[in-house]
Amino acid sequence: MLPTVATVAAIALFVSAGQWQQRRMEQKSALRTQFDAASAEVPAALPADADDWAAWRYRPVALIGTFEAGRQILIDNRIEDGRAGYHAVTPLVLADGRAVLVDRGWIAAGETRAKLPLAPPPAGAVTVRGRINLPTANYVELTRDAPTGAVWQNLDPARFTTVTGLQVLPIVLEQTAPIDATDKLVRNWPAPDFGIDRHRIYMAQWYLFAATAAGLWLFFNLRRNRKDETR
Repeated sequence: MLPTVATVAAIALFVSAGQWQQRRMEQKSALRTQFDAASAEVPAALPADADDWAAWRYRPVALIGTFEAGRQILIDNRIEDGRAGYHAVTPLVLADGRAVLVDRGWIAAGETRAKLPLAPPPAGAVTVRGRINLPTANYVELTRDAPTGAVWQNLDPARFTTVTGLQVLPIVLEQTAPIDATDKLVRNWPAPDFGIDRHRIYMAQWYLFAATAAGLWLFFNLRRNRKDETR
């Protein structure tokens, strides 16, 4: 009796884990479909009022505004082609008064940590082309204190608003094209790894465990029944 109960519990656990991986795979597949569809769109302006910015993720946009150079930050520990550097992030104030953080691209670190690289944004009204992304809210920092200088460990629009006093949208625009010839920032925005195949493999493994447990239970029970019949 006990082996049967243990087997049923194990099968239920394995099937439940497999179903969770299947749901995650389907969610990631939907996100991949969204990415492909969004990437094929023509650049548009930001919506006047978006209830769900997730629906705009990866959409190409073209925004006209003015950079707030005095509020630019550098996101630390960004690697490009094996070299350490920063991502230059500058708020862009649009004509309607809204502001959005623009990740203008990567720049190599200076000779020392004390010597920060220079990446001034262009002055005046500019047109910025890029794609919308949503910064992750799940990041780890060694301290809970808010950043006090130009170098930040993570990009967090809500924290940026709190620290600088400039209200920004809960998105980031990853700039995809230079604005002028003096712009030497590196912009390498690879397609996201959605991990669809990883979830598919895990799902198959859990279902295989469930089938194995059921098969072993049948094997040992049939074997025991045959022994009982031969006595």
